[in-house]
Amino acid sequence: MRLPVLLLAIGFLTSCSNEADPSADKASFTRIYDTDNFNASFYPIDMKQTPDGGFLILGGRRINDSNFSGIYIMKVDEYGGFVSELEVDPAFVNPVGPLLESGGNYYFFAMNAVGLQTQLFQLDASGTLSDPINVGAAYPAAAAQDGTNFILLSYDNLNKQSVVSLITPTGSISQSQGFTIGAGDAVEEPIIEHFLRTGRQLPFLVGKAGGQYYFNGFYNYTLSLVFTNLTDNEPEGVVQGQQDDGGISQAVPLDGGTFALARFNFGDNYILPKSTLNTNGVSASVDLGGNSFPELIANAPVKILRITLGTTKRVLYGSNTKSSQIGLFGYDETTGDFTGSKYLGFSNPFELSSFLATTDGGLAVCGTTYMAGRFPRVCIFKLSADEVSQSFQ
Repeated sequence: MRLPVLLLAIGFLTSCSNEADPSADKASFTRIYDTDNFNASFYPIDMKQTPDGGFLILGGRRINDSNFSGIYIMKVDEYGGFVSELEVDPAFVNPVGPLLESGGNYYFFAMNAVGLQTQLFQLDASGTLSDPINVGAAYPAAAAQDGTNFILLSYDNLNKQSVVSLITPTGSISQSQGFTIGAGDAVEEPIIEHFLRTGRQLPFLVGKAGGQYYFNGFYNYTLSLVFTNLTDNEPEGVVQGQQDDGGISQAVPLDGGTFALARFNFGDNYILPKSTLNTNGVSASVDLGGNSFPELIANAPVKILRITLGTTKRVLYGSNTKSSQIGLFGYDETTGDFTGSKYLGFSNPFELSSFLATTDGGLAVCGTTYMAGRFPRVCIFKLSADEVSQSFQ
């Protein structure tokens, strides 16, 4: 039985061109997806390219039945032409990216609006949604791929813990470990504001590097990057932030035990394209240094993507600039040297949600734009292989 959804008419959602236009170029395009419901609010969370060359987008939407965000799913074709959308039953809220892949299907976590229990959703490449599986953990915050299985970071509001769980595509928790955030309401306040979207969106993340798991979340009163073997509630390593005013904003493992990092500190932003972390001891994020990036907005959200151009490896950083554009910045993965930049956006404000390398050697960037400066809408920039090479080679 299908999950109850509202399927809007295709005519309600439009993009600036479509697949029927013979001049449309699937290698390079810009699309903004508008709706005649001006009060609607949509924001993308993650995007994946499907085997047909199109894209599947997971997003959130404003709903009237909950203080949390509802779930929004959109499918577009290889030209960026709108195919379909789903506004999922508001009984399910707080979608968490990224979209995960296993067995030819796509998965994401959310939670039910009443019990706040984590739900695992499955999508096929066409955007068809299956009934959710109740996982049981509360307040999902971030997820990552672990082979064919998944890693979930959640917040246990009863025990006041950041929890890392290993989960199968059938929704079974094979291993789980909690880490105290510290006692008192002050440390919990920014976490709850994050979930309700009434405060700053915190850079929660989770992943695996070598034999260690890691999460960026609250531990012992501070937003920290924590390394663990998941067998002990005491971490193996901690990169401490400054309560919620400073810390790591993104971390991606590289070869040789190094990381591509971004950090923030009281509004300032720093990029560290190649950094070695102490994963078996205690250190402070403020001591990591890095390249200052004053053109980014305060405490900027950052995405990092590894790509290969010919025989050279690049690390791409994406973020939001003070000029209301999406900024992409390339670095040599081996040396950490800057290799180029590109800015996306025009007229309206634009904000990054995710980006990915496409099967044609190009780049797809998904974000939020604001029609008339106030109505959040989904947008996609598709860059050709030549554009990517010219910008970051």
